Amino acid sequence: MRRPQGSGRRGGTGPNSSSARRHAAAWAACLALLLSGCTGDGSGPPTGSSTSTGTGTSPGGSAQPQVVGQLDLELEIPWSAVFLPDGTAVISERASARLKAVRDGKATTIGQVPGVVPAGEGGLLGLALSPGFAADRYLYLYFTAAGDNRIARVKLEEKTEGSLSFGDPDVIFTGIPKASTHNGGRIRFGPDGFLYVGTGDSQRREQPQDPNALGGKILRLTPDGKPAPGNPYGNAVYSIGHRNVQGLAWDSAGRFWASEFGPDVNDELNLILPGSNYGWPAVTGAPHREGFRDAEVVWPSTADSSPSGLEIAGSTAYLGALRGQRLWTVPLDGENAGTPVAYFTQEYGRIRDVVRTPDGGFWLLTNNQNPDFVVVLAPPR
Repeated sequence: MRRPQGSGRRGGTGPNSSSARRHAAAWAACLALLLSGCTGDGSGPPTGSSTSTGTGTSPGGSAQPQVVGQLDLELEIPWSAVFLPDGTAVISERASARLKAVRDGKATTIGQVPGVVPAGEGGLLGLALSPGFAADRYLYLYFTAAGDNRIARVKLEEKTEGSLSFGDPDVIFTGIPKASTHNGGRIRFGPDGFLYVGTGDSQRREQPQDPNALGGKILRLTPDGKPAPGNPYGNAVYSIGHRNVQGLAWDSAGRFWASEFGPDVNDELNLILPGSNYGWPAVTGAPHREGFRDAEVVWPSTADSSPSGLEIAGSTAYLGALRGQRLWTVPLDGENAGTPVAYFTQEYGRIRDVVRTPDGGFWLLTNNQNPDFVVVLAPPR
C-alpha cells in the first residue's frame, strides 16, 4: 500500500567561520596522513532483496568505498557520532554514558550524561545536532533511564580553546518503553526541521500496531519535544509497525529511508511515508500483504546484515551491519532500491554507525569492545 510522498523544505547549515576553515584544513591533513592502501573487495555471501540478490561490483559503475585510515581512539561501545560546524566530532558511548570529542585525530572526554541507566542494549544511544546549533548550541540525546527511554538536549559550550562542556540535560520527551533489547535509539533532524526518532518494540509485540503507543514506531517531534504538526495520528507517531529502527536518512529528493532489524530473518531497508504500516509483528520483509507497506530491500538472513547506522550520498545508501560485520551499499532510484553490495566483510567487525564527514567521506564506528575504533572512508567518487 503506497501513499503519496509529501514534500518539505530542505535546509541545513555548513561551516563558514575561520575556525571551521582551520578545522577543515586540519581534517584534510589528517586524512592525508592516514592514507593507507586498504580497501574492501566488494564481495560477500549472497544476500536477498525484495527483487534480486547478490554482491559484486559497485552499483551504477561507481567506485568501491576506499579506506584511507583508522582512528584508534580507545572507544567503549560507541553508538552515534555527529560533526559540529567547526569539524569536531562528538561520539556517544552506550555503556559508559560518556560523550567524547574528537579533534585532529585525538579523543577527549567531554563528560558523563547523568540519568543514563545502561543495561543490555540500552544506555546512551543516538545523537542529533540542532539545525540551529550555531545559535542555540543544542546537542540532542536519546538514552535509557531508570524507567524508560527518553530524549534530552544539552548545550555544548567551549570551556577553553579546544575544550567542550555541557550542563544538566533538559529532558524534552519521555515514556518510550525500555527493555534489555529493542530500544531503538536513532534520532535525526529531517529536512523539515523536525526531530525524527526510531524506537523499538521493547519486546512488547502489542505496541507496534497501536498508533497510540510509542514502541515500534518512528516519531516526529518539534525541537522542543512536542508532536510535530501534521503528524498522521494527531500525536507523536509518524509511522507504525516497526520492530527495531536503527538508521534514519534522507535522499537528495527528500525521501525518507530507515534501516530496521528483523527477527531471525528479514532485515529491512524501508522507504518511510507518513501513516504507513510496516507490518511488525504481523509480517516482515515484503510479503505484498494488503494494508502493509513492503520493505524496499530485504536481507533474508540476519547473519548477513542486522543493519544499524544509515547514510545516503548521491544515489547510494550506506548501511553498517552488526551481525553481518560489513558495509552494505544499496543503489537508489527514486522510490526503488536495487541490489545490495557488501564491502569489508569481517574485516572490521560489527559496524554500529555510518557518519558523513565534513569532507564528504564517512566514518564507520565499530562495536567490537576490544576497544572500538573508527574506520575512515574517502569521499565517494
